[in-house]
Order: sequence, then C-alpha cells, then structure tokens
Amino acid sequence: MTARPIELYTWPTPNGHKVHIMLEECGLPYHVHPIDIGAGDQFKPAFLKISPNNKMPAIVDPDGPDGEPMPVFESGAILLYLAAKTGRFLPADVRGKYVALQWLMFQMGGVGPMLGQAHHFRLYAPEKVEYAINRYTNEAKRLYGVMDRRLGEEAYFAGDYSIADMAIFPWTRSHAGQGIDLADFPNVKRWFDEIAARPAVQRAVQVLADRRKPQMSDKDKEALFGKTQYEKR
Repeated sequence: MTARPIELYTWPTPNGHKVHIMLEECGLPYHVHPIDIGAGDQFKPAFLKISPNNKMPAIVDPDGPDGEPMPVFESGAILLYLAAKTGRFLPADVRGKYVALQWLMFQMGGVGPMLGQAHHFRLYAPEKVEYAINRYTNEAKRLYGVMDRRLGEEAYFAGDYSIADMAIFPWTRSHAGQGIDLADFPNVKRWFDEIAARPAVQRAVQVLADRRKPQMSDKDKEALFGKTQYEKR
C-alpha cells in the first residue's frame, strides 16, 4: 500500500527547516499547510488541536504506529518520530543512538534558544539593550566553539550524518545575524558547507521560501513578540 502524505504544518524558520530536511532526506511524501506566524495562524483553534503550545512545525501522520492518525508537535519530537518510522538517521546501536540524542538535546536546549535570543536582540528588539546583545552574542560564540571542537573530532555531530545535524544546521544559516563569522570556526564552516550542498537540504530550505518576508512588519512583530502571544486560550 502506498504511504499517504504526512500533513506538515510549517513556516520557513529554522525549526520548520529541521523537519523539511528530514522529510526530504527520507523521501517521505508530505503535504504542506502554511502556518503564517506573522499573521497569527499559530493561534487558530484547528492548529492548537495539533500543537497546543501554538508553535510550528507540527505534523499529522495519517498512518500512525497503530494505524490511526498520529499528531506530533515540537520539532525535536518530530525528528525522533520520523527516525523511528523510517529507521533512518538515528543510529541503531545504543551508544550511537545516545551520542546522537545528546547533540539533538544540545540543539533543543542550547543552540535554538540562545541563537534565537541573539538574533532577536541584535535585529528585532524595539530597543537596543546592550546587556542582552552582549550576553547572547557571547553565548552564541561559546556554542559555536563547542560545535567547532566536536566537528574537529568527527565529520558530523554523531559521527555519521543524523537528525542531530538536521536540527543544528538550520540555526547556523543565520550566523551573521547572531554576530558570528564562520571563518572563526573552520570546522563548523566545513560542516556547514557540506550540509548546505546536500540536494535534500537544498530542496528543504526552499519549502515556502517565497512566502518569507524580507522584513517584519509591526503586525508581524506583535503576533510574534507582543500581547497576542500571551493571551489566554
């Protein structure tokens, strides 16, 4: 029986790109539902039933593990779900699996939140807060240093290419906005160029790319950073 497409609820952000990459690398069919986070699509009741934390991406697998539709939110959880579904990009041996999971958690707990804050305070905050800019730029540099040391030991974060690389790579695409020059981190640059050259990655970052705006409007910023984000639902 032909696999039915996975329903993908997403927007062209680093977290969205993680899942786009995994779907493309695995060759899984998927149907894109744009969730325009600047327009507030993430707060619509239908989406909140799938992703109660009002964050994209999310998926619904019509062919879940018990034969019933399976909704999954949180990008790291989606990567793990798709790795389990396909048996790809997560080592099968216990040691290798936990090496990969360590670096996936490194992205979820460190790279995403800290680089996101660096990007926010450097580019989007309504006022320049020197303390915040310095704090998060310095933390970004520290994290790139951790990555550079690891990638001096191995070609990829878990040895072989895995969901750990798929999770980290999209966040490094905006390195300039984080105050980072990749020339200062040669091992990261080597890895970055290799990942960026993969055909599946090139296809993945084009998903909804034409919908991304070059600059955020005040309305976009309000939906993302203003009171709308904190309304009780």
